[in-house]
Amino acid sequence: MRPIIEIENVSKQYRLGYIGHGSLSDDLSRWWSRIKGKEDPFLKIGETNDRSSYSNSDYVWALRDINLSVEQGDILGIIGKNGAGKSTLLKILSRVTTPSTGKITARGRIASLLEVGTGFHAELTGRENIFLNGSILGMQKKEIQSKLDEIIAFSGCERYIDTPVKRYSSGMYVRLAFAVAAHLDPDILIIDEVLAVGDAEFQKKAIGKMQDISKGEGRTILFVSHNMGAIKNLCNKSIVMDKGTITGIGNTQEIVMQYFSENIQQSSCSFDYENQERTASMGQKVKTNRLTFNKNNPIYHNSKIEITFSISVYETINDVCFGFGINTPEGSRIVTLDSDSNLKTDVQLNFEKGNYEVVLYIDEFCLEPGLYTFDFALRVGKGTLHVLDYFSNQSQLEVMPQKDTPNHLYGNKTGSYRPIPGIKRNNILS
Repeated sequence: MRPIIEIENVSKQYRLGYIGHGSLSDDLSRWWSRIKGKEDPFLKIGETNDRSSYSNSDYVWALRDINLSVEQGDILGIIGKNGAGKSTLLKILSRVTTPSTGKITARGRIASLLEVGTGFHAELTGRENIFLNGSILGMQKKEIQSKLDEIIAFSGCERYIDTPVKRYSSGMYVRLAFAVAAHLDPDILIIDEVLAVGDAEFQKKAIGKMQDISKGEGRTILFVSHNMGAIKNLCNKSIVMDKGTITGIGNTQEIVMQYFSENIQQSSCSFDYENQERTASMGQKVKTNRLTFNKNNPIYHNSKIEITFSISVYETINDVCFGFGINTPEGSRIVTLDSDSNLKTDVQLNFEKGNYEVVLYIDEFCLEPGLYTFDFALRVGKGTLHVLDYFSNQSQLEVMPQKDTPNHLYGNKTGSYRPIPGIKRNNILS
C-alpha cells in the first residue's frame, strides 16, 4: 500500500528583508532560466536557517532536502525548537505556500489548523463558518448538515454559535476551528501548536478525538507541539527538525529522547543571581548568588536530584526556610518544596555570617519530561511570610526522560564541610 503522504527532496527558500523577489533584474534572471530549462539561479545560494545568528546572505533556507513518507493511520509528531521549519513544512503540506524545490504527494482530503483563525471569516457567525470550512474541504451542504450538531456540541460554543466569530475569545476560536477540522471527515488532519491556546479540559478532549479518528477511522494526523507529554501520549511515530532539516525519525519515545539529548547542552542547570534585582522584605541579611541543579548535570524524570543554593549571609539569622516552586511555562504552580516539610519540627537552620551552600535532596523527581519555570524564596520562621530573598519565574528548567530515590537538607560552609548548628548528624554530609 502506498504512503498517504510522500515528500521528496522538498526545500523552501525565503529572501530576507524583501517582499517578493526584489529587483527587476532578479526577476528577469529567474524568467530567463525557466525559458532555457535551467534551475533557478537563486536556489544555488542561501544560508541555513539559524534565527540566532546574523546572515551574510539575502537568502535563507527554511527547509532543506526534506524526505518523508507517512502511512495511512499514522499519528506523526513533529518536534523541534522555534525556527526549525515545522510550521513551514505544514504550510507546504496544506498548500498555503509552495516548495522552492521538490514535490509532495498527498492522497486524500486535507484539513489543517495552523494558527488561530485559519480558514475562518471574522464577520461570519460560527455556524456560517462551519459551512464555509466544509465547502473549502469539498463537502456537500448535506454532508456538513449531518455533522453540524456534533461539531457544535464538541466545540462547547453552543450559546455563541450564531454570533460573529470576531467576538470570540482565542480559546473559543480554537475550540470551534478544531471541532470543524476534526469532524468534517478529512483523510489527513494537520495540527500546529494552536491547541495550547485551549484550556486543559479542551486539550484533553481534543487529544482523545485525535486518537479516535486515527485508530477508529484510519485517518492520518500530523501534530506539531512543544508539549512532549502530548506528543508521547498521542503519536506512534515522530520526527525531530533542526534548522530546516530532519535530524531524526522513528519511535516517539526514542525521538523525544534524542531531542532532549541534542539540546541539553543549551539548557543550563546553573543560574546566577548575584547581580540581579531582588525582592527582600527584611533588608539585605542574606543574598542568593547561584542556584545549581545536580552539580550542573542533566535532570532526569524519576531520578534523584540535588538543588544547591549558594548564599552569602551578612549577619546572623536563625530559623531560615528554603522554598522552591515549580511552574508550567505559562506560570501555573505545579508543586512546592520547602525545608519546613523536610526537617523535623524541632530542627532549625541557623546561619552565622559567611558564605554557604545549602542542598535540597529530592529522592524521586516525578515531573514529566519538558520545560518548566521555577520560583524560590528564603524566609524566616515556619509558616511565615518574612521574606529574605525571592525570585519568581526567573529561569527555565528542563526535565529529560528516564532515570532514578525521604528528602534531606544539609549545609556546608564554602571550602569546608561543617554542620550548620542545630541539624542532626544523619542529615549532614560529613
